[in-house]
Amino acid sequence: MANLLKINPITRIEGHLEVEVVVDSVGGSDEVVDARAGSPMFRGFELILAGRDPRDAVHYTQRVCGVCPVAHGMAASLALEDAFGVVPSENGRRIRNLVLGANYLQSHILHFYHLALPDFINTEGLVDMSPWKPRYSSPDLVDGETAANLLNNYVTALAMRRKAHQMGALFGGRQPSTASFVPGGATQAVTPESISRYRALLSEILTFIEDVYLPDAELLGELFPEYFSIGAGCGNLLSFGVFHLDSTGDTKLLAGGHYTGGEIGSVDPAAIMEYVAHSWYTPSSGQRNPASGLTAADPAKESAYSWLKAPRYDDAVHEVGPLARMWMSGHYDRGISVMDRNLSRAREALVVAQALGGWLDELVPGESPYAECFTPESGRGIGLTEAPRGALGHWVQISEYLIVRYQLVTPTGWNASPRDDQNQPGALEQALLGTPVRDLRNPLEVLRVVHSYDPCVACSVHMLRPGQMRGDLHASSSSGARSR
Repeated sequence: MANLLKINPITRIEGHLEVEVVVDSVGGSDEVVDARAGSPMFRGFELILAGRDPRDAVHYTQRVCGVCPVAHGMAASLALEDAFGVVPSENGRRIRNLVLGANYLQSHILHFYHLALPDFINTEGLVDMSPWKPRYSSPDLVDGETAANLLNNYVTALAMRRKAHQMGALFGGRQPSTASFVPGGATQAVTPESISRYRALLSEILTFIEDVYLPDAELLGELFPEYFSIGAGCGNLLSFGVFHLDSTGDTKLLAGGHYTGGEIGSVDPAAIMEYVAHSWYTPSSGQRNPASGLTAADPAKESAYSWLKAPRYDDAVHEVGPLARMWMSGHYDRGISVMDRNLSRAREALVVAQALGGWLDELVPGESPYAECFTPESGRGIGLTEAPRGALGHWVQISEYLIVRYQLVTPTGWNASPRDDQNQPGALEQALLGTPVRDLRNPLEVLRVVHSYDPCVACSVHMLRPGQMRGDLHASSSSGARSR
């Protein structure tokens, strides 16, 4: 008999996510035969920005997420530069790469050690305390000296994250959000002292990535080789590209492109559509390109189970994230799976860390980091970039010097989307299908798939009316589970 498992809320992610999976016997073994991922909270940033000075977008949108706010500042800056008709200064471009790169490093380290790794190690006898208990258990968890070593590295990773934040703050003014990003570049002055301090911190973090993080990620792949065959999902990848190597953004460190049906192509923003058949938005909010996007809530919609819309590229489901970026850039093509996501993220951390030193060398102390620009009476702009978790897009429309339309499509919007108007499950929902579940009371296998995407639902949804939370995907279940 099929069992419906509710994992609500999913812990060790950013924000609120609930997952329901139907587990049934297939070929004598239990596995996931259906899945739904729902976001139970409403984001209102698109509505908050309407009527405001366009320059506010850089700072307001960074409040969407506390883990990857820098990417929102970057996307907003790019969108406004497109609308304003300005090219950032060279020093400004380098500064933005240095701040965003530091944010990438802290986020990747956070994901592996503090969000994903606990799904694989047995902490009994090592940390018998909250938040490590209560938790799911499984006979395949790594224990003994290996678990103790990984746990020690977990603690060291906390310090490395702090150093990455310090590094970003040197040119960002503060972290985790940055105060220095503006249309036209950045406002933080470059000094020999700031370069020297950044370089010292980078050296420590690079050594940690080379000697600890990457070996640990590779070790996990060796210990759990079956997870190179679990969680493949839709098989399509999408990247907008990130880290501009020139002021125009024509060349990037990590390339943009899409891998669809086994073929690679370039990205056309016009091919992006958002659907809302199973989202709590009015029908008029769907079947739209974000440039003409509408955010009109309908919390009573019977067919809906998520506050996420369903973005699609050429009407196909696509996965976004480090694996997509590394695939498009030719740095990784082993496969698409739980372990491929973890390993490609670690390898990307090394690529980014190595590139940061080059941008640091290119900085010119005393040279302006800002290209002067002015708000136009009217205009439209698109800012496509990559947050640590994947493709991020901002769309802005200006009229009478004010924002009249603003739309955001976030990485977790792509990955954790609900079914679309064609009833295609989202990337995460598809990745869960076929996942083996050894113990219905301890569905760690499900969590390993979910965590491999590093969901950031805070980045996707944000507000709630007390007493009216839309949370349950189904009215009842034959079996329930809460994640730890």
